[in-house]
Amino acid sequence: MDNNIEERLLGSEAEGERDLRAKIWEESKMTWRIAFPSILFRVTSFGTLVVTQVFIGRISQLDLAAYALVQTILIRFVNGILVGMSSATETLCGQAFGAKQYHMLGIYLQRSWIVDATTATILTPLFIFSAPIFKLLGQEEDIAIATENISLWFLPYLYYMVFSRSIQMYLQAQLKNMIVGWLSTFSFVLHVFLSWIFVIVLKFEIPGAMVALNISSWSMVIGAFVYVFGGWCPKTWRGFTTVAFTDLLPVVKLSISSGVMLCLQLWYYAILLLLAGYLKNATVSISAFSICLNINTWEMMLTLGFLGATSVRVSNELGRGNAKAAKFAIKYILCTSICIGVVFWILCLVFGHDIGYLFTSNEEVAETVSSLSVLLAFSILLNSVQPVLSGVAIGAGWQSKVAYINIGSYYIIGVPLGVLLGYVAHLSVKGMWSGMICGVVVQGMLLTYMIWKTDWDEQVRKASQRLNRWFLKPSEESNEGPSQA
Repeated sequence: MDNNIEERLLGSEAEGERDLRAKIWEESKMTWRIAFPSILFRVTSFGTLVVTQVFIGRISQLDLAAYALVQTILIRFVNGILVGMSSATETLCGQAFGAKQYHMLGIYLQRSWIVDATTATILTPLFIFSAPIFKLLGQEEDIAIATENISLWFLPYLYYMVFSRSIQMYLQAQLKNMIVGWLSTFSFVLHVFLSWIFVIVLKFEIPGAMVALNISSWSMVIGAFVYVFGGWCPKTWRGFTTVAFTDLLPVVKLSISSGVMLCLQLWYYAILLLLAGYLKNATVSISAFSICLNINTWEMMLTLGFLGATSVRVSNELGRGNAKAAKFAIKYILCTSICIGVVFWILCLVFGHDIGYLFTSNEEVAETVSSLSVLLAFSILLNSVQPVLSGVAIGAGWQSKVAYINIGSYYIIGVPLGVLLGYVAHLSVKGMWSGMICGVVVQGMLLTYMIWKTDWDEQVRKASQRLNRWFLKPSEESNEGPSQA
């Protein structure tokens, strides 16, 4: 009798292991179907900025420092707002797709364009008046003046961000973002070629580098327009409609809370670059930390792909009403991202001394980068956790709650501690960076606790309420008179 019971227990354990392996395999396929194109898009789109920096770094050290300020302060600032606001599209489209409200995805996309393009237009003075702004912030005058030759060239790129981010999230929610990954890869290859032609061969210097950036970036958006408008999204794109101009206030509210949540994260290390401008030998400090920040951000593009996968998986499952599947997706993606983070952490520790020479031939800048490599390695390790937790927040629609957590952990703990270590303890950039890493750790711990204590069945109910409140029947949409694209 005892032997029979033991055999049944062993059999049930073996069956449970097989079920778990099957679940992991299915989750792996769904996750990488979303994550790989998202990673491809983020790595190559950010890669165009890094390639531009590399070519400008061959022109002059002053231009490199000026470009670093514009890209890392202004572009990061604006990108944080626009990506954050576009994450409202990610939440709404993901949950609507899970609930099979397919026609609503096109409406949410158009509402996102209206809100985000208006926001981008409001932000254009930052690029028009970059020199006075940087002077006001206390940056060295020659660097601030040099930014004028670069910042105006970023205006077309500003609107590229509006359309590329929102379309990417719209397609990602319906598991069609592979086209965005390939278009962005083509854009990156085109950018390298154009940069070489304009900067090296034709000697157009700054104008050549920036024209190459704008042409290659917009080639990706034009390709995405052709895909969406050309009939490859028949269920979710039914043409332009005046319905997009209705119910904008709830979208604006969610977009603002989304923008605050993500931009507080994306601005965080940019503040450290700004503070580096107040140190002695500011040109070297800015150039070195900008290189570290670009390496950190480029690696973060990988884990931001998992942010996208997490938000889609969580939002899709909440839209379907499957709380258990949402929790399992979170566990799987978090473990996968951490494993990748550990690999890059080790690589950064091993090759930290040589990283700077990939971006500059200046010995002093390269040595400064080398001295920061350990802090860079631990920042990369933290990157493997924080974006996944943020992806959970976006998928569940918690943007406003996480915004408060970010304010507290980053700007009440991290920044003051960084300033204290950098200026009072005289640890310079290392001290500032160490303090701000502490802020990231606090934010990660708070988000982990919040996710652990969440009642996911309650989140299913809230997702259903949100979708029903904004739902329009296809007949109601048609009655508003959409113009077919």
